[in-house]
Amino acid sequence: MSLGILSLFALIPILTVFLFLVIFRWPAKHAMPIAFVVTVLMALFVWEVPAAQIAAASTKGVVTALEVLFIVFGAVLMLNTLKESGAIQTIRQGFIDISPDRRVQAIIICWLFGSFIEGASGWGTPAAVLAPLLVAIGFPAMAAVMVALIIQSTPVSYGAVGTPILIGVQSGLTGSDNVVQAAASLGMSFEEYIRMIGGQVAIFHGIVGLFIPLIMVTMLTLFFGPKKSLKAGMEVWKFALFAGLAFTIPYALVANFLGPEFPSLFGGLIGLAIVVPAAKKGWFIPKTKWDFEHSSKWDPEWTGTLSATTLSKTTISPLKAWLPYILMGVLLVITRLNVLPFGDWLKLAKIHIESVFGTQIAIESTPFFLPGFIMVLMSLLGYILYSMNQTTYGTAVKNSTKMIIGAAPALLFAVPMVQVFINSGVNTTGYTSMPLVLAEGVSALMGQNWPLVAPAVGALGAFVAGSNTISNMMFAMFQFGTAENVGINPATIVALQAVGGAAGNMICVHNVVAASATAGLVGREGTLIRKMLIPTFYYVFFAGAVGYIAINGIGLNIGTFMAAVVVITIVSIIIKENRKEKTTEDHRQQKFGG
Repeated sequence: MSLGILSLFALIPILTVFLFLVIFRWPAKHAMPIAFVVTVLMALFVWEVPAAQIAAASTKGVVTALEVLFIVFGAVLMLNTLKESGAIQTIRQGFIDISPDRRVQAIIICWLFGSFIEGASGWGTPAAVLAPLLVAIGFPAMAAVMVALIIQSTPVSYGAVGTPILIGVQSGLTGSDNVVQAAASLGMSFEEYIRMIGGQVAIFHGIVGLFIPLIMVTMLTLFFGPKKSLKAGMEVWKFALFAGLAFTIPYALVANFLGPEFPSLFGGLIGLAIVVPAAKKGWFIPKTKWDFEHSSKWDPEWTGTLSATTLSKTTISPLKAWLPYILMGVLLVITRLNVLPFGDWLKLAKIHIESVFGTQIAIESTPFFLPGFIMVLMSLLGYILYSMNQTTYGTAVKNSTKMIIGAAPALLFAVPMVQVFINSGVNTTGYTSMPLVLAEGVSALMGQNWPLVAPAVGALGAFVAGSNTISNMMFAMFQFGTAENVGINPATIVALQAVGGAAGNMICVHNVVAASATAGLVGREGTLIRKMLIPTFYYVFFAGAVGYIAINGIGLNIGTFMAAVVVITIVSIIIKENRKEKTTEDHRQQKFGG
């Protein structure tokens, strides 16, 4: 069978997901079982994958789905504990004291605090933590999930203390003599070469990610504002770019001078230290404050089973209210640092099954090492810290369990579908796995223009696998080989793979399902993915352009043209809205005599 025909067959499972989730807007719990069946049929009858391999891959997917559900449960339980105790009211007031402007709150909570959580934990944890927190302080559930998912981009390449680079890229390139030779030609060891790639990833992310806070707030005001206005988002452009730089500069410096373990962690913390005091002083913040309309006027599609209306008043101090989140961050960091023994202690409790159904697929789970375990501990701490009674805490547990039951069907089909898709390389036809066939089909079309689509391949990997790390493991060697075949610097192409793999987290089904579940928004995943295609397209388009320029230089080429389109579009909208704002201010001054 030709590569073109085979690529079309490999595309069918992904098209199925898009058709039912994005176009027909079916709930994920209905769409994903169909996508799973379609993927199994492709594996059985086109790739001729043995039934035992499909069963083993599906079983591994179920175990992974249960791990994701545990993380979601921990995040929701932690939030519900703070909600039922009244501590969330203190947190809400704290953000209002920084700024009552919802645009500013979204940037601080998602872009900066979320990047810190991503750096500490990964696993889609930021969206699961931030979405219910935003709902609790007054955001519509769909708006909360949307902005929480948007930051599943720039910081992701260094999530879980650098795992997508140190495990994903490194594992993907291990065992290749060509990679060792490429490193030696630069006077580097293999490990130094991987860290150099990690540094390039941060530079690309730093350029592309600079505009993510601005895109986030413009989407917030465009889809959820009283006037559905792009202008309201652009009004805060100075603060958004300031927050972008406050994160991306330390982030890129840390990646290039300290390595891939801490860029997102330090970038988030340093950014918070810079931006929060600036926001309190009103620096770069427009005079007009922006808020949502009263919840009675919200579109019913925006709301879920979680709301901010039932919060009780409290006298809990800010430090006490934030303590579970602070300790969660600290514990996530110290259990992920290899130089400390705490992570190894948590990994002692391990479920390990070799050769599932006689295949080479192994299943391993370390439940106490999952972020969900730490979040459950913090919930129990909240029970003691806030002197909650059993009835109130029981309500928190009951509500959290109900949310998980609602999210379970979608995840229990979505993740097994991904595992069958990825593990289809074991077959009797000799075909490579479905994702590799897709990537090879694209590379055959693009040739020297490969840098333009290298990030899109990474994003595709993350979309189907639900992980930047797995996307890098799947495609790093393919990207390296493709770059060598067309005579392009392979390290830069692998870096673009990692950047695209991070961006794909914004639309990967299990991240969307998990974040939606934490906000009580089960069933509207397709609507969210439609919205998330906007920042994802921006990310892979701009990253491809920047990558092309990095290899070919600025000049009369397609990369320069694409980058110019992005920058000119953003700058022109800012200038246009700034002029409107100045004209309005001049009219106001004329009317009231200054």
